[in-house]
Amino acid sequence: MEKIVEQTLLYDFYGELLTERQRQVYATVVLEDYSLSEVAEELGISRQGVHDMIKRCNRALEEYEDKLHLVEKFVHIREKVREIHKLTRKYNACDIEAISNEILEEL
Repeated sequence: MEKIVEQTLLYDFYGELLTERQRQVYATVVLEDYSLSEVAEELGISRQGVHDMIKRCNRALEEYEDKLHLVEKFVHIREKVREIHKLTRKYNACDIEAISNEILEEL
C-alpha cells in the first residue's frame, strides 16, 4: 500500500486516539501537505519538534494497528466486496451488484 494512503487510513481509524495537538500537527503535515517549517512557524515550535511529533504519531498509529488490525480488516473486506461486485457484473446479478455498491460506498 502506498505510504500516504496507509497514513491516511491509519489516521482515519486511530486519529482520535492522538491528543488534540498531535491531531492538529499530523493532519496539517500529512493530510494537508504543509511543510514542517510552515507548521513550526505557525505553532511557534521548532521544525525538529514538528518532525519528532510526526514520527511519534506514526509510531503510535502503527502500534494501534499492530494490536487491533482494523485497517487490515477494512482493506480485506473492501477487496472481497470488490470481487463480489466484479462477479455480479459477469453474471448480470443486479440485486447483488446494488448491495455490493452500497457496501463499498459505506466503506
